Parts: sequence; structure tokens; C-alpha cells
Amino acid sequence: MRFPHPCLLALLLATPLLHAQATPEVASAASTAAPAKASSSAAPADQVDMDDVRNFAHVYQIIRQAYVEKVDNKTLMSDAIKGMLAGLDPHSAYLDKSGLQELSEDTTGQYGGLGIEVMEDNGLLKIVSPIDDTPASRAGIKPGDVITAVNGKVITPDNIDSMFDALRGNPGSKITLGILHEKAEQPVTMTLTRERISMTSVKVRELEPGYAYIRISQFQDDTASDLEKKLGALLEKNGAQKGAILDLRSNPGGLLTAAVSVSDDFLDSGTIVTTRGRLPDSNLTFSAHPGDLLNGAPMVLLADNGTASAAEIVSGALKDNHRALIVGRRTFGKGVVQTVLPLDSDHAVKLTTARYYTPNGTSIQAEGIKPDIALADLAVTKVDDSQVPISSEADLPHHLANEIAATGGDGINNDGSAENAKLATSDYALSQALNILKGLALRKDGSQPAAH
Repeated sequence: MRFPHPCLLALLLATPLLHAQATPEVASAASTAAPAKASSSAAPADQVDMDDVRNFAHVYQIIRQAYVEKVDNKTLMSDAIKGMLAGLDPHSAYLDKSGLQELSEDTTGQYGGLGIEVMEDNGLLKIVSPIDDTPASRAGIKPGDVITAVNGKVITPDNIDSMFDALRGNPGSKITLGILHEKAEQPVTMTLTRERISMTSVKVRELEPGYAYIRISQFQDDTASDLEKKLGALLEKNGAQKGAILDLRSNPGGLLTAAVSVSDDFLDSGTIVTTRGRLPDSNLTFSAHPGDLLNGAPMVLLADNGTASAAEIVSGALKDNHRALIVGRRTFGKGVVQTVLPLDSDHAVKLTTARYYTPNGTSIQAEGIKPDIALADLAVTKVDDSQVPISSEADLPHHLANEIAATGGDGINNDGSAENAKLATSDYALSQALNILKGLALRKDGSQPAAH
């Protein structure tokens, strides 16, 4: 057994002397402890023991008086509250003004800034992409550009985090950036005015004619309405779809109400999710209403270990109601719901108040949702088959020509494998999901491939 350093032992033994120097507020609390302790035997078992209160006060004063650097009272009390909540679970937290603002930005998708997505790359702030019709795009900032300075201060590996945070600010405020355009030798200086930026959480397109791709990156206030608008526009333009892929990979979640609404958009009936907690308001059941945006067309839901929280609510609802096939990897396993409880205008507590259960009554907490069809996290490369001398009848000498092709028939030389290879090399999981979806669509149509 190792013993503490002699100096440390002496300091710990000397700490009772520090208690006499307690501030009046803390000292008065400690001085009333003795009478309360006398009646503690009649108190409920869960009542706070005054010895614990006394210990808290003592530790508080020890830190105030003996810590190597001075710590102010407000910081200590704030950290004490944060520690109390952090000891409950990973998701409960104490939110100050900046924390509330960050939460608001996550749930509304709106923030004050320039409209650029940036990433750290070897100590540099590199532009991934500017958002259309924002200060950044109008100033001519392009993907691949590098931010070299913010408000005249050169970006270094030591200050890159604070420089990143400085990009955001109140709409109407100005910021000066040093921008090194790709292939340029010298940076240029740009002064931009921040605006209210809206981040979209939904993207919709066709992968192939008749097969829709729906990507939801997080669940915000407007996610369901944005989904209905964009999918509705695709259906109006291209007609009814044979099937759709809902991509929830690396979706960290968001609002419970948004997850319920998105689930409802693809269900005609059935339970979506049930929540249970200690408070009566935490015991809720959400059910679907008639009206499926895809009119029952087959669905494949792509998930991975980054699919969490609200994204798992949608995954569980569509899986248990047999509306979608889950393809990919086991989800994250966050099966609890948080409620934001305001303390004042600048502070709040984000507290875990309920567990949620899928329509089958399953809790996915720390377990996740197992996919119906598992896919490893793989990347594929195209095999070079250009050296194969004969790959079909058409390669044989003196072969007979196809009479349909000779009269201008379409598609004989295009079996779709080239497009499949292109998608597979860029996103293996998505290409597999599309192949599965096509099989589901064939089954739904009752079409069976003819034998030859």
C-alpha cells in the first residue's frame, strides 16, 4: 500500500484549522448542524444528513483557501451543480447562457454566422462548403479555401478552437477573415456581415428513376415540414416512387416531437413510441394518423452506430410496425428522453425524465436496435476487367448481331452495373440498400424474373 507524500499528509491533517476561517454564510449553516443531527433518527431514510451538508461546506472552503489558484464563488457553485448532474447520467446537464444558445441552435437549425461548413485539417481551418445565398457564398468563398486569420489574428494550432468559435456571432455584426483561395499564393482580406443562417436537416433526391433517397441529418423543429415539402415536390415532379431509402446514419437525434412527426409521415396507423417516467407528464403514448407520404411503397432505413436518440425512435417505429427494413449496423442505444427545465432567463437544467419504448414495448437503452440485414463498415474498389479478352457473346468473332439493336433498340449494352459500381465505390452501404430496395419493390409488384 502506498502512503501519501508527507507534505500532503500534513496538509490534510491541518485542514480542520481552515474551517474556523469559513465565511459567515457557510459557517452559519455548519453551526446549526449539531441540533439537527440529534433528531436524525426520526427523520426519513432519504433525508439529507447534516454531516453531508457539513462535509460539502468544508470541502468548499478547503478549495477556496488551499487550491493552488484562486477560484471564485460563482465558478465553484456552478461546477458543483454540473458535477451533481454529471453524476446522474451522461445526458443530464446544467446549461448556462451559452449552453442554452447552443441547444437552441441545434433544435431550430438557426444560428448567427457566415454560412460555411469548416473543418480542422492539420492545424488549418479549411472550408468544406459554403451554404447557398449566405454571406460566405456571396463573398466568393469556395470549397477548399483556407481561413488564415480572424479579425487580424493569425490562426495557429494553439488558437484554432477559439478562432472557430469566433466565426459565429450576432446577426448584423461584422467579421474580417483572411482567406487563402485554392491554388492562390497569397490570402485576401474579406469583411463580412453575419446573418441568421438556417441549416437544413433534410435532403431528398432520386438515386435512380423511381427510387427516392431521403437523408435526415438531425431532428429539428422544422424537419417534418421540410420533409413533407421536399418529398412532395419530388413526387409531383417524378410521380409515385417504387421505393425509398431513409438514411439516418450518424444522425445524433434531436427533438422527440420531430421524430414522432417524421415517423407519422410514413405510417398509416400503429404506436410510434411510448415514454415512461416518474412524473405524470412523462408517461405518454404517440400514435400514427392515416396518411403515408409514400403510399405504402417499400422502405429501407440505413442505420449505423451513430444513429441515436430521436433517430432510434424513428428506426424502432418503422421496424416494429413492419414499415421499413433496417439495414446497416446496430444503433447507438440512447433510450432516454431529456426535458429542459428553466431556472431563470439564462440558466436551465437538462434532465433525463423518461425512458422510451418502441411499439413492441422494447427499451433500447444501452442496447440499440439490431438491423434486419447487417452490413459491415466497408469500402469497395472496382476490379479492372479491361484485360479480359472475352466477356460476352458480343466479343466472339463472327457473332450474329442482335436484331433489336440493329433496328435502334435501347439499353441492350447497359445492364446498370456501371451505375451500381459507381455508387458502390462511393457508398457501399447505400448501394447495398438500393439493391435490397429493388428486391422489395419487385416482390411488392409481384414481378418475378423469368428463367432462361
